Amino acid sequence: MVNVNVALHVQVEARPGKEEEVAAFLRDGLAVVQDEPGTVAWFAVRLSPSTFAIFDAFPDDDARQDHLGGRLGSALMERADELFARPPSVEQLDVLAHKLP
Repeated sequence: MVNVNVALHVQVEARPGKEEEVAAFLRDGLAVVQDEPGTVAWFAVRLSPSTFAIFDAFPDDDARQDHLGGRLGSALMERADELFARPPSVEQLDVLAHKLP
């Protein structure tokens, strides 16, 4: 059984006209997190036409911090002014229970 104790919830609001570019950026992010052994689960979702979120889970805070400082986190912050109406909202969560395959 995979151990999951902590997670991240990141929410972003696309700039007008950048909605599909944000969706493509998030889809492309999957290839990046595939190379992160500490990222146990990763989901990119669309909440509304212009609002998106990422939920990802990790066994411990070290893996979470590695992810935040990794390629996807860096790219997200580098492109924030271009893609997002406001800075990304990043919440660090504790996982109370989970079900994974």
